[in-house]
Amino acid sequence: MITNRSFALKMIIWSLIRRRSRLLVALTGVTIGATVLLGLVTLCYDIPRQLSREFRSYGANMVFVKDGVTGRISRDSLAEVAKVLPAERLVGLTPFRYEPVRNHLLPYTAVGTSFADVRRTSPFWQVTGAWPVSGGELLIGVDVAEATGLAPGSLMALDGRNTAQARYEKDFSVAGIVSTGGVEDGFIYMSLEDMEEMTRESGLVDLAEASLTSGGASLSELVGLIRAGVPGVEPRLVTRVTRSEETVLSKLTWLVYLVTLVVLTLTMICVTTTMMTVVLERRKEIGLKKALGAENRRVAREFLGEGLMLGVIGGLLGSATGLLFARVVSVSVFGRGLNPEAHLIPITVLVSALVTVLASLWPVRRAVDVEPALVLRGE
Repeated sequence: MITNRSFALKMIIWSLIRRRSRLLVALTGVTIGATVLLGLVTLCYDIPRQLSREFRSYGANMVFVKDGVTGRISRDSLAEVAKVLPAERLVGLTPFRYEPVRNHLLPYTAVGTSFADVRRTSPFWQVTGAWPVSGGELLIGVDVAEATGLAPGSLMALDGRNTAQARYEKDFSVAGIVSTGGVEDGFIYMSLEDMEEMTRESGLVDLAEASLTSGGASLSELVGLIRAGVPGVEPRLVTRVTRSEETVLSKLTWLVYLVTLVVLTLTMICVTTTMMTVVLERRKEIGLKKALGAENRRVAREFLGEGLMLGVIGGLLGSATGLLFARVVSVSVFGRGLNPEAHLIPITVLVSALVTVLASLWPVRRAVDVEPALVLRGE
C-alpha cells in the first residue's frame, strides 16, 4: 500500500511538472485567491480594532450620570466603574464637574476635569497655546476668549461662592484656547483639584465620559453590568457615535466577505478551465490507462490529487503573500501594524485545497467518461 501511494504521488508530481506551463496559470490563480482570502479575512479581524481607534477621535461613546433626577457621582463610584470596564478596551475615563463662576461680573460655567484624560477621550479638541500642566492654569473656550479678549498667557480672575456660600476669588493663567465647534467653546476648563479647592467640596463629579474600543462584550452588555454592579451610577450610550460605528463596521465586514467570495469564485473558474484543458490534452493517455485496466476511481484520484496539490501549494504561497498584503494595507490606511491571527493560515490552506478539489470535479467527470476505444481510434 505504501508503495502504491508513493507511486501515485510520483505520478501526480511528474504530471504537474510535464504540464507546468498550463498548471502554473492555475497555481497563480490559487495563490492570488489565497492571498486575497487571508489578507482580507485578517483585515476583517483587525478592522474593528483599527476603525474603533479611529472612531475614538470623535469622542466618548459612553456617559455616566447620577442614578436619579439630581445629584452628583462620587469619585469612588467612578473607580468601581473603571474596574468593570475592560482595561484593554478603555481608552479613557474623564470626570467633569460644572460650577457657575464670574469674570468681572460676567457669568460663565467652569468645568473641572482631568486634562490628561480629556486628551484621550476627546482628541478632537483643538487647542491654541498649550494644555495646562499644573494647578492654576486654564483652558478657555474660543467663545469665552472672544468675549473677554484673553489670549494664552493672560491672567483671568474668577470668583463665585463655595458650598458654604462663602465668596472666593482666584487668579488663573490662561494656558490655551480650545475650539471644538460645540458647547465646549463656551466653557472655562480647570483641573478638578483647583475646582475642589475653590468650592471646598471634593470627591464628587456631575458626569463622566468613557471612550471604549470595539471587541469583547458589546457596549450594551457593559451598560447592564455597570447598572447591576455599581449602584448610584447610570451609564448611557452615546447612540450617535455607537450606531455610526456599528453601521460602518457591519458594512465593511460584509464588503470584505463579498470581495473574498468573488475572488474565490474566480479562482475556481480559473482552476476548472485549466484542468479541463489538461483533460482534453490527456485524452489519449487516459484512454490508454483505461484500456490497460485502470479503474475510473484511479483516474479520478489522480486528477483530484493534482488539484489537491495545487491547492496546498497555492494556499501556502498565498498565506505568505496574504500576510504581507494585509500588513501593507493596514500600515498605509490606518498607519498602524496589525496582529495576524495564526489560526487563519491553516484555514486558508484548507479552503484553497477545497476550492481546487471542487473546481476539479467537473474536469474529473469528463476524464472518467473518456471511452478508450473511441480515443485510441483517434475519434
